[in-house]
Amino acid sequence: MIETKVEGEKAMRDTRSLGVLILAAEAVPFAKTGEVAEVMSGLAKALHRLGHDVRLAIPRYCHIDLERFGLKPFIGSLPVPMNGRHEPASVYCTTLGDRVPVYMIDNPRYFGRNACRVYMDDAERFIFYSRAALEMLKHPALNWQPDIVHCHDWQTAIVPNWLATVYRDDPFFVKVATVFTVHRLAHQGIFGYRVLEVAGLNEYGFIHHAELADLSDLVDLLARGLYYAHAITTVSERYAREVQTPEFGERLDPLFRERSERFFGILNGIDTEAYDPAHDTFIASRYDASSLGARTPNKAALQHLVGLQEEPAAPLVGMVSRLSDIKGFDLLIPVFESLMSNLDAQFVIVGVGEQRYHDQLSALRQRFPGRVALQFTYGEALERQLYAGSDLFLMPSYCEPCGLGQMIAMRYGSVPVVHATGGLADTVQDYDPLTRTGNGFVFQAYDPMALFAALVRAVEIYKHRDLWESLQRRCMASDFSWDKSAAAYVDVYRRALHARLQEVQGVLSSSPASAQGEANPGY
Repeated sequence: MIETKVEGEKAMRDTRSLGVLILAAEAVPFAKTGEVAEVMSGLAKALHRLGHDVRLAIPRYCHIDLERFGLKPFIGSLPVPMNGRHEPASVYCTTLGDRVPVYMIDNPRYFGRNACRVYMDDAERFIFYSRAALEMLKHPALNWQPDIVHCHDWQTAIVPNWLATVYRDDPFFVKVATVFTVHRLAHQGIFGYRVLEVAGLNEYGFIHHAELADLSDLVDLLARGLYYAHAITTVSERYAREVQTPEFGERLDPLFRERSERFFGILNGIDTEAYDPAHDTFIASRYDASSLGARTPNKAALQHLVGLQEEPAAPLVGMVSRLSDIKGFDLLIPVFESLMSNLDAQFVIVGVGEQRYHDQLSALRQRFPGRVALQFTYGEALERQLYAGSDLFLMPSYCEPCGLGQMIAMRYGSVPVVHATGGLADTVQDYDPLTRTGNGFVFQAYDPMALFAALVRAVEIYKHRDLWESLQRRCMASDFSWDKSAAAYVDVYRRALHARLQEVQGVLSSSPASAQGEANPGY
């Protein structure tokens, strides 16, 4: 985790259990459009294992079946302030696993539609959900008060803004600190002034920042989360450094630099129980690091499933990725034919994305029948079989805040080949055959020939079975469980609480009552 200069050793020594409300647009198994959904559930369960009272609140999209997920009515009608009026919300509850309470905010006007699409009124939809979550906390049916409200991405970024303004003098929230996590910086939730009216923030106006003039003319919800939260995190240490530069900061790098003392990089984990090749029912043959021979049938099963030639000796390269420049397809396509001509390799690529890459990859599949397989849709069964059956897992991303694919691949013994960026650089160390150190193949320059060279190196090592199996075991021994990451989040929570304490004490010390010598109650 990136170190900060935030004072708070007393807060760091605090070991009491914390109450944490996680706010996010999605969480598995209820709703998933991307990796964030897996992160929410993994983090919540890990925090619970550490002894904290963690709860999760998400929207109840229409596809979330009440009976399937055991949803029970919790609050029948909750009035939610919206644009000078009150919109009703109903709240259902269930559990994640056996112990983590999950609250679902329902309103058919906002969430009675496909969760996987972008809508013109998304700002209003997620403002409603976020405001409803805060109002739910004050409802007597809940009878619970969090220490931390942990918000994720632009959909919930308005919450720190509210707690610093609209709810500033609300006694219920006086002890509550906010933490804001950026997963997808490219998606900032940028809207016009009307959003402030909908959110009840019009009297507070735009953010005025000397280096970010456009914030005076538009509403950037993610920027508001960065501006107002007591602590900020993103999903790897390397990416936390990268977003403080113009190259990766998506124009918000001045704000990241300004808040660097309360900005932390914490690597995501993966659910090691869900992703366990020894017990995975999706794959053809189960195995672990001590029984790599039992992994072999998975390669044949994958080749058969996707229509590749069943060649046991051919190095099989897998990808599960959005088909776009940012994911490195602008590197792969120019050298693809050279790779196929020089390496006796096979490729399985699973993903959707830009039409030009659909077309170019389809042409390559025709050019190399039986050696290139494509699946232009996602599916859990195929993805699990790909992790278990591929020899190499390719992630040549230009930018990758964290990435879960390389961690899952290593868990299954598929050796990653990655570009040195973000979480890929933090999780994959370049393999050295002389010292037998490292757990994958890393290329530094974002260049087609650098990608080509990394795959050539990987295939050369693949030809030496003793080196390769040793490397696979190193990959499978890597610890990407949530436990370490969850403990790092708890550290950030305590720092945020300390920052909130200082904030409250500063307000009290400057109040008329304090000036007259009345006691400061603090906490």
